[in-house]
Amino acid sequence: MTNQGPESHCDLLVVGAGPAGTSAAITAARAGLRVTVIDKAKFPRDKCCGDGLTTLALRQLHALGFDPATVPSWQDVDAAYLRSPSGREVRLPLPKHGRFAAVTPRLELDAALVDHARAMGATIVEECAFVGISTNADSVDVAVDTKGSPSTIRATWVVAADGMWSPVRKALGVSTPGYLGEWHAFRQYASNVTGPAKDRLIVWFDEDLLPGYAWSFPLPGNRVNIGFGILRDGERRVQDMKDLWTDLLRRDHVVAALGDGFQLEDRHTAWPIPARIDEAVTAIGRVLFVGDAAMATDALTGEGIGQALLTGVEAAKAVIASGDAATVRGRYARAVNHHLRADHRMSVRLSKVLSKSRGARGAIALLARSGSWGRRNFARWMFEDEPRAIALTPRRWHRRLFRQHGAY
Repeated sequence: MTNQGPESHCDLLVVGAGPAGTSAAITAARAGLRVTVIDKAKFPRDKCCGDGLTTLALRQLHALGFDPATVPSWQDVDAAYLRSPSGREVRLPLPKHGRFAAVTPRLELDAALVDHARAMGATIVEECAFVGISTNADSVDVAVDTKGSPSTIRATWVVAADGMWSPVRKALGVSTPGYLGEWHAFRQYASNVTGPAKDRLIVWFDEDLLPGYAWSFPLPGNRVNIGFGILRDGERRVQDMKDLWTDLLRRDHVVAALGDGFQLEDRHTAWPIPARIDEAVTAIGRVLFVGDAAMATDALTGEGIGQALLTGVEAAKAVIASGDAATVRGRYARAVNHHLRADHRMSVRLSKVLSKSRGARGAIALLARSGSWGRRNFARWMFEDEPRAIALTPRRWHRRLFRQHGAY
């Protein structure tokens, strides 16, 4: 990738070139705005993640004009396999019309999104660190450092897509001291996978992980992304989670899924998952927060790519529609409320049900007894084919409710 130097002026400055930032940049650039994206990393760069793409994420990518063929290790998924704490297993098939789920390494996905944003007209500045910010009535000055060369970018609007720890949020005084996220996740890649996991998306609801879960997501070449996510309860120490990781990889059902000869690659990595969109400050002044910087991750599954893409797009739309700062902030806040808040509340409630072994066993037993229609539609709901709380929010109903084809 070739790097461009930062422009001194732009309509929209995006801090962070992950899915949230690039979706904002692509949307704004397509509308004719002058867009600059800065990121402290040089792409391709890895990002600790489960690598799963829900239907929500796929629909957002499709709408952005993103081509899955630009991702070498893209893997479509046609079903999910769930295992209850009791050991009961159930297959949830996904519809055949279009793509409803996929897996792709963030190393490749994020780099491809950066390339797409550049192709859409955004200026991409890699190895460019955010240093500081000052706000004016009609603009924002952002101090940056590009490989040791300091400069200032003046933007009419800023989208902060700089993650869980958001330096922009901190610089503006709206971060939450001591906040560590609602969930904590571990993941590692494995190769030489010879068991059924080489082709299957598997979710294990082991009793000691509830309301979290462990997963194995398939990748090309007999590789998988395997990991687990647990609720941050203030009691488990990092060492406890490392011990749990070692134990998990030795469990009979995990070994049977991967095959005896599976090999772990490199080291495991961990990351916090912020899922508090109902309490997040979504904007201040001329700065809009998106993705993890807006704590937009799904509280039930820990999935955040779809929410990152969605919030990035909605922030850009709010800017494109123009108006004074209060109008744009209000427009974005209403979009977040429309798309995410009701689903967040439902996810929190469901997470409480699944926090007990009885709840998880009962849910999977019910699925096992349901017919193919029930299992297929539960899979659609799980992968956010429609918003989580769509049945309870008539304002979001549409003619093809529960009958849409997948993306692409």
